[in-house]
Amino acid sequence: MSWLLPIVVVAALLLILWAGQRQLMYFPSGDVPTPASLRIDDVEEVAFATADGLRLSGWFFPFETEPEVSTLRTAGERRVTVIVFNGNAGNRAYRAPLATALRRLGFQVLLFDYRGFGGNPGAPTEPALAMDARGAREFLIRQRGVDPGRLIYFGESLGTGVAVNLAIEHPPAALILRSPFTSMADVGQHHYWWLPVRRLIRDRYDSLALIPRLRTPLLVIAGERDRVVPAEFSRRLYDAAPQPKVYVSMPGADHNDYELLAGDTMISGIARFLGR
Repeated sequence: MSWLLPIVVVAALLLILWAGQRQLMYFPSGDVPTPASLRIDDVEEVAFATADGLRLSGWFFPFETEPEVSTLRTAGERRVTVIVFNGNAGNRAYRAPLATALRRLGFQVLLFDYRGFGGNPGAPTEPALAMDARGAREFLIRQRGVDPGRLIYFGESLGTGVAVNLAIEHPPAALILRSPFTSMADVGQHHYWWLPVRRLIRDRYDSLALIPRLRTPLLVIAGERDRVVPAEFSRRLYDAAPQPKVYVSMPGADHNDYELLAGDTMISGIARFLGR
């Protein structure tokens, strides 16, 4: 019976990993500084409800009075709004440089935190984040009068899975994915190759299965030296997507480098893609 003990130990470890896997996937931060402390002007603190009754907080960056981009000829051309779907860590304050850069291109931007992030109630799961994304979209349409046909989704890392799912349900004007992956199972198996991740994982974010159904222009941005989501995963997702689509490779950029947050090359690529 000496062979039984190792089996019991392995089974117990796998059970612990299965039960605690979401603590290994989501790393929320609840300490959100004020916009003023970040020297961000003209930002509105907002909140909206989800379908299951939670109230989520966010920041709304309205249009600048005089956009910097000279090619914006009419007010109608400026009426484009971006929802940012965050990655698996931090809170909305971490994405303030991105929102500021997008605003300078002539967009208005919604940053919001999922449940469990930024002091919001609840706990993150894949179905729950899908619900949060729907709530953010509904808030913009119903409370801010945003035209659904002029709405852009920007997904970052884990948020690309959230954005792809919403884009299939409610197609936006365009979809931008920064450091996207094929599925969370693939990413997890890459990092924990010695574990049966594909059998254990619950929040799969299987973007590769959804992306062939995309019916909107797609921009994929990937860092060549991304150690969290290797560029090969981003490229595979891009290859599976229908046209029209554009791929922007960021030489030397790792997952959390500033170049992939609000760097000039990335923002310029977004501007070209969106005709700004």
